[in-house]
Amino acid sequence: MKPLKFENPKADGYRDLVVWQKGIALAKLIYALTRTFPSDEKFGLVSQMRRASVSISSNIAEGQARHTTGEFIQFISHAEGSVAELDTQLHLAVELGFASEQQATACFELLGDLRRMLNGLRRKLSGFP
Repeated sequence: MKPLKFENPKADGYRDLVVWQKGIALAKLIYALTRTFPSDEKFGLVSQMRRASVSISSNIAEGQARHTTGEFIQFISHAEGSVAELDTQLHLAVELGFASEQQATACFELLGDLRRMLNGLRRKLSGFP
């Protein structure tokens, strides 16, 4: 797997936001991880994890595209909810033995990064230090 590279020379749109880029990286990791899950989980945990992972960057993109701070904050909140949802699902996948802690480590690290970055972005947009 090639190393992750995140850039933000000048954030003109959502694709330039490092938080969006990390969300995309996480979704790719989740898709790769869930390929090894049992086939009877295709419409269960696999589907939920993939949907939650895609939702993170999708909400960031949609919020930024709305062009109002209030709506952007609302969509950041939705993305934060998806981060919490995916974190829960990933823990469950490890507990059920569908993935090892080692396999899930990179995902948990990106989830932590995203949680912190989304919180910081929401606070900045809300006018809090």
